[in-house]
Amino acid sequence: MKKILLFGAGKSATSLIRFLIDTCRTRDWRLVVAETNPSLALSKIGGAPQARVAALDVGDEAARDALVRDADIVISLLPPSLHYLVALSCLRNDKNLLTASYLDASIKALEPEIRAKGLFFLCEMGLDPGIDHMSALHLIREIKAGQGWIHSFLSHTGGLIAPESDDNPWHYKISWNPRNVVLAGSAGAAYREDQLVVTRSYSEVFERPGQVSLPGIGRLSWYPNRDSLSYIPLYALEEATTFIRTTLRYPEFCQAWKSIVRAGLTDEQRPLPAELTYARWSEPLLPFVDDSNRGAFDFLGLFEDTAVPHEAKVSADILQHLLETRLAMKPTDKDMIVMIHEIGFTRDGASYQAQSTLVIEGEDSRYTAMARTVGLPLGIAATLVLDGRIGLTGLHIPILPAIYDPVLEELERQGIRFEHSVKPA
Repeated sequence: MKKILLFGAGKSATSLIRFLIDTCRTRDWRLVVAETNPSLALSKIGGAPQARVAALDVGDEAARDALVRDADIVISLLPPSLHYLVALSCLRNDKNLLTASYLDASIKALEPEIRAKGLFFLCEMGLDPGIDHMSALHLIREIKAGQGWIHSFLSHTGGLIAPESDDNPWHYKISWNPRNVVLAGSAGAAYREDQLVVTRSYSEVFERPGQVSLPGIGRLSWYPNRDSLSYIPLYALEEATTFIRTTLRYPEFCQAWKSIVRAGLTDEQRPLPAELTYARWSEPLLPFVDDSNRGAFDFLGLFEDTAVPHEAKVSADILQHLLETRLAMKPTDKDMIVMIHEIGFTRDGASYQAQSTLVIEGEDSRYTAMARTVGLPLGIAATLVLDGRIGLTGLHIPILPAIYDPVLEELERQGIRFEHSVKPA
């Protein structure tokens, strides 16, 4: 009997837990969900006999190691900074590890030991990063197989609110980790555009958003996402004169968020003064208020003359609280994932534009499209590893056909499929 250990039962875990329970039911496997909040995890396993909850302080090395030691494979949906602790336990106990987070320097430093032990660590196995890599590389491979020369690549992904649930001036609601929303873009961005390397600081990321439009959805804005340059060799697109990975939002969001960043309200460093009100806290925003964004700011309550939460230590804490309370999804709300790959290429002297589009709506505020697209790739990959269909070792992200071909195939069976088109440019 095989055992899957999942660390974390937060917003992104619902669909993964459901998928893993279904998989365990059909294969007589078992699932253990390790969580600091056991009641949260219990609410998500729903009494399934194939699953149990383990209360865990992830900082407790002995308890963490005991859980890992008893598992056949480990999945971490903890905050990115905690993956390293799980990775150390997996190394000590010779277990494979999957995460949905970006591959960071701390995990990268473990690569020699991972390789030496013959283990398989797979990072960036969620939505973005994750499905974006796999779907883009599948399309790139097809274009190159047809003797196409790729000169531009843009990949856009956004976690948005579905049109039928869009009822606020931000055109946005929280469907994933709200702290990540607060800090989006804080690392700046680097990408290639028309043969030039472009770098943008945090304050510049939201300044000049690009535009894309989809039938039935309308106009969306995009801003560059982190370091696109590092993915150019991984995608084998050194010849591309433009290479940009982006995040999608509705235009009104980018317009208002630009001012919040300018005003420094996302700051995580400076301690807050005592007896602070929202109105006093948001005073740096006043020079940036105009008719186009006032409604969005009022909706968040930025200028209310009431005390900020007493537990807030820095400005980002206040902003996170407002997002969580004012932009919360109602129980019947649906979110929406939009992913668009735009690839310009030439073949036989003619220019073409390929577009691959994914649009997924969630079921409700619990089983969101975000949870589905982040969780299912992890669940599918774990199953493939346990079945022996992915036999790789070492530290990876999903850029190899041996990983992305079977995962994309199963994602299609789960209803996550792209619409493709190729048109003369």
